[in-house]
Amino acid sequence: MTLKPLSLLLAAALGTVSLQALAIDPFKVRDIRVEGLQRTDVGTVFNYLPVKVGDTFDDNKASEAIKALFATGFFNDVRVEAEGDLLIVTVEERPTIAQINIGGSKLLEKDQIKNALKLQNFAEGRIFDQSTLDTAVQELKQEYYSRGRYSVIINTTVTKLDRNRVGVEFSISDGAIAKIQQINIVGNKVFSESDLADEFSLSTGGWLTWYTRSDQYSKPKLSADLEKLRSYYLDRGYIEFNIDSTQVALSENREDIYLTINVSEGEQYKIGEVKIVGDTVVSHEELAKLITVSRGEVFSREKLNKSSAALIDKMADAGYAFANVNAVPDLNKDTHTANFTFYVDPGRKIYVRRINISGNNRTRDEVIRRELRQVESAQYDGAKVKRSKERLQQLDYFDEVTIDTPIVPEATDQVDMNVRVTEKKTGSFNVGVGYGQSEGIVFIMSLSQNNFLGSGKQFTSEVNTSQASKTVSFSLLEPYFTPDGVSLGYSAFLRTVDSNETNTGNYSTTGWGMGLQSGVPISETNRLNFAGNYENLKIKTNTSSPQRVMDFVKRYGDSVQTYSVSGAFGRDSRNSATYPTDGMLSRVNLEFALPNSTVDYYKLSGQNQIFWSPFSPSLTFEWNVNAGYGKGYGNSTFPFYKNFYVGGVDSLRGYNYGTAGPKDENGDGTGGSSFVTNSFEVFFPFPGLKDDKSARLSLFVDSGASWGDGQKMGVSDMRYSAGAAFTWISPIGPIKLSYAKPFKAQTGDKLQPVQFQLGRVF
Repeated sequence: MTLKPLSLLLAAALGTVSLQALAIDPFKVRDIRVEGLQRTDVGTVFNYLPVKVGDTFDDNKASEAIKALFATGFFNDVRVEAEGDLLIVTVEERPTIAQINIGGSKLLEKDQIKNALKLQNFAEGRIFDQSTLDTAVQELKQEYYSRGRYSVIINTTVTKLDRNRVGVEFSISDGAIAKIQQINIVGNKVFSESDLADEFSLSTGGWLTWYTRSDQYSKPKLSADLEKLRSYYLDRGYIEFNIDSTQVALSENREDIYLTINVSEGEQYKIGEVKIVGDTVVSHEELAKLITVSRGEVFSREKLNKSSAALIDKMADAGYAFANVNAVPDLNKDTHTANFTFYVDPGRKIYVRRINISGNNRTRDEVIRRELRQVESAQYDGAKVKRSKERLQQLDYFDEVTIDTPIVPEATDQVDMNVRVTEKKTGSFNVGVGYGQSEGIVFIMSLSQNNFLGSGKQFTSEVNTSQASKTVSFSLLEPYFTPDGVSLGYSAFLRTVDSNETNTGNYSTTGWGMGLQSGVPISETNRLNFAGNYENLKIKTNTSSPQRVMDFVKRYGDSVQTYSVSGAFGRDSRNSATYPTDGMLSRVNLEFALPNSTVDYYKLSGQNQIFWSPFSPSLTFEWNVNAGYGKGYGNSTFPFYKNFYVGGVDSLRGYNYGTAGPKDENGDGTGGSSFVTNSFEVFFPFPGLKDDKSARLSLFVDSGASWGDGQKMGVSDMRYSAGAAFTWISPIGPIKLSYAKPFKAQTGDKLQPVQFQLGRVF
């Protein structure tokens, strides 16, 4: 007597099993027999079967049994029969996947595809299920879609094999990358479509899109661009601006994308009355100074947000870590003005209970803690927390630094400060090649460890060689020789310079030396450094050597020993060491040769760089001034090998290295005992690479000159140049390229309008 000959297809279609037509009298199960198994263990069936020997079997139990076995996914068909009080369960097992073959894919490796399929529970050795295969194919298509391949074609072939197995073959055609052909903005009246499109990261094809890939559609990028569009309007007074809809259309061949963005601009609003209410803790007068929006000016969301953030930061500095500031608008649609009320709620004064550090598997705790400005058991200070993070980032030991301050449970006035770091490799062994027009080809080999054994010590050993110079150097620096941040370092070097290769004279020098350095911090941005050095220099001349060199050797000999001390002041308030857009870098250094040296002299040099971006972070102005002065004391003259040289890609562009100054009888630049250079430069993004900070263009005006010992410094000796430059931190090293038009050059100056430098040059 057959009770339940039901198939998987029927169960899936009905969702439930009906036994009305086959109603039977219940009976007590004496035994259960399972038939049709090939791979599945009989115990597995009994484990899922909701019927046991001794149970009473009826219509409901039969329905439950069939559904339970189908739910395992192991079987294509399940039948339940009864012979007297013997229950017979007959199953037809689903095949297993014996092999998966992948062909045609060039974008993804076979292992990548198999791993993606495995995440969808489709892999060799697992039970084959057509629905699982369909899901896996769709997920695999999504992987291609995320890479812009919307025209991908994936065909599958299932082949039956012996022993109830199947082979599955994926035939993949990657398709072409879908490109954005058109971006339409509909509804804009105040601003042109081209101006709005310039704010987008996405773009239509251009001459640099092969590099930027900005013409490849990305949903996250579109979302970011829509927010940029919203900010563009809100920062220009259009408070009621709205993005009504966005359509992304694919062409029939799925290789072209068309974007349409519908907007409503609304009217432009200006600022009306601005006031602060609430328990501000800090005086209203102090807070009012931090608000950058004022009556009568065009509304700007950016300014409003900065004002709110400034108020929050100010109260955080006073210990109120969780202050809340809401700027609530009151719009007058008749006059198109917006009054704003800043509602301030300082919350409780907060104290830091404990500082927890995590993620530092290599770096010692003390190396991190000594950089923290917020301390335990002290009042919370937002400025100190922020500065702590900045100092950790400046160490360059970590890929990421995060600091959060969760409330201590059951103590609403206390927080813990959790410092999490993600360490990066701070040791490196580099072998490279560079090129500089004054140095020629440079071969570099260096071994360095900025965080030696996790102690924060800096170790460097370097060898570099070029046509002009060969150097071997070693240094070790302990940044925290004392707990107060006094540093101590040691260094040694061996250097050979062939001046003939730099057109500064036909002679060469070989020197070695060693030094001891120490630094003392005097504020968060200021530091004093002191050094003592010894140098032994050998001068090699020939019959073609300049007279000044011959005279020096005749007076002092060809072996010169120098014992020197130096003191330096440095101030660095830049917001970035690589691409600063704001701040200042100042350096002043005085080097003094002690009286027991072969030549007695002193040398003073200084630099001041100012960066500011008054209009936009992408448009940065720089003013860079360098100056130096050297002189012998007692009966000594200033040594020629300590001269300052002006000219070159890092000095006065458009002039050959060292030639913007005095010349010897051979017409070679001699450098000078004093110099001045002055440069004005404006940096802006490379066209088509506005979001890529690794490459920038600039326009510049340079001026400078050097003067020999005894010469009077004068403006009439200054040389000038103007031009454009390109800098790129490329994968093979930094590249500098400039074109300059020199003017007011003097007789004997060697001009070099095009100058470039590739790689790291010392």
